Amino acid sequence: MASSSSLSRSWLYHVFLSFRGVDVRKGFLSHVRKGLESKGIIVFVADNMKRGESVGPLLVGAIRQSRVAIVLLSSNYASSSWCLDELVEIMKCREEYKQPVLPIFYKVDPSDVRKQKGDFGKVFDETCAGKTEEVTQAWRQALKDVAGISGYDFSNCDSEADLINKVASDVTSVLGFTPSKDFDNFVGIKPRIIDIKSKFILQSEEASKMIVLVGPAGIGKTTTARILYDQLSPGFPFSTFLENIRGNYEKPCGDNYSLKLRFHQKLLSQLLNQKDIVVGHLGVAQNMLSDKKVLAVLDEVDNLWQLEEMAKQREWVGPGSIIIITTEDIKLPKALGLGTGHIYKMEFPTCYESTTRKHQGF
Repeated sequence: MASSSSLSRSWLYHVFLSFRGVDVRKGFLSHVRKGLESKGIIVFVADNMKRGESVGPLLVGAIRQSRVAIVLLSSNYASSSWCLDELVEIMKCREEYKQPVLPIFYKVDPSDVRKQKGDFGKVFDETCAGKTEEVTQAWRQALKDVAGISGYDFSNCDSEADLINKVASDVTSVLGFTPSKDFDNFVGIKPRIIDIKSKFILQSEEASKMIVLVGPAGIGKTTTARILYDQLSPGFPFSTFLENIRGNYEKPCGDNYSLKLRFHQKLLSQLLNQKDIVVGHLGVAQNMLSDKKVLAVLDEVDNLWQLEEMAKQREWVGPGSIIIITTEDIKLPKALGLGTGHIYKMEFPTCYESTTRKHQGF
């Protein structure tokens, strides 16, 4: 059974893929990614990240907030201290959060990985040179543990295609649901989603996360919020997408209190799937949500009080919750004191993306 901390975590990706680029980037890796993504599986791949002396918070957060880790072990995997540090973090998550780990042994003997021998061992020893005993021992243990997991041996497969299909099918089975591909044809949306999720990751120390999508009408805020909701909602026991906040909660006669009560009632009704909820005062929502992990989207916010209520909700809800807001007014999140880590400014599609959309009929 997963630990309580596992149950409260926010899953941003289905799969974290650990690999040594020099061995696989131009061939096998691209085929694995395509095989996974063709089934709607959301993959985090640290493809173009600047690599420093150690695995940074973005990578650690991505590992911790992925449902499954795939470790693509190749002949030069152990030549990278970065890969080895990733592996240590992955194995920690397997132990602490029961994160499934699927190793693929690509043209390397699992026994050589487990015992750090042969050519794999020579590469590993070179990487260990000058490192502390504590570091090298952690690497050795991680390699031993990952090699002890029942995985996929490339040398035993009839074909690369069969292996990749098997991996993709097994990941889908582990996820326990069929990932949606409803938004696959929205050209240019993928970089936006990656950027937004990176902001969530860097908020990883916060009990709950919040992002405000800001931009003019027609730029795709609602579409982006829906895609995020579609991808993330399977990992949340309580979720809702509240549309057109601007039109449904306009301010008549300056009675903010009545508006807030109606807003809280609607939010609770949809999150908890209960139509008969009565909200007599503003503390009801906090009392009912304080122990629950929720995903809530507020679309088209245009008033500071609306944004304030959602900002407060971050304190009402349980750990691992995510709040997503869309607005045209950049002044609203700034007036509330939200920094750049909680604001995502939407940009218009590039000329190339717009042309592609037109040719594809969007």
